[in-house]
Amino acid sequence: MASLNVGSLGEYIREQRRHAQYSLRQLADAAGVSNPYLSQIERGLRKPSAEILQQIAKALRISAETLYVQAGILDEREEAGLELRAAIFADSLINERQKQVLLAVYDSFLKENAHAGEAESADGADEAAEAEPATRAGRTQEDPDQGRNSHAHH
Repeated sequence: MASLNVGSLGEYIREQRRHAQYSLRQLADAAGVSNPYLSQIERGLRKPSAEILQQIAKALRISAETLYVQAGILDEREEAGLELRAAIFADSLINERQKQVLLAVYDSFLKENAHAGEAESADGADEAAEAEPATRAGRTQEDPDQGRNSHAHH
């Protein structure tokens, strides 16, 4: 499957390069990669890192996220946190394994929050139904003037 993604990524980059009217050499120079390496990416023989994809995207004036989706790094439906993911992939201070671990932790938080949100909305509806009579009872039992009067007597 990865080879299919890499192949379609290369085809996509080639399409974008032609659309931008760049020669292979011009794009390679603009992206700061070697001509043979870019050629291999376009032919689906090499899988570029997220940093290289970002450099190519910048040279083509397209979003790095678009290339990440084409490369299978990002799921197209993952709109939440897209900028965060792109920033993590582009960070040259951490290695690929650390990036994957960081994203796995982020994804686990998203799943945890989604489950908590579902549970809260179900619990919240039950609690609201139970709390409603108590709220009404609380209002009838409390007299707003009573609090003021007790302070005035002291």
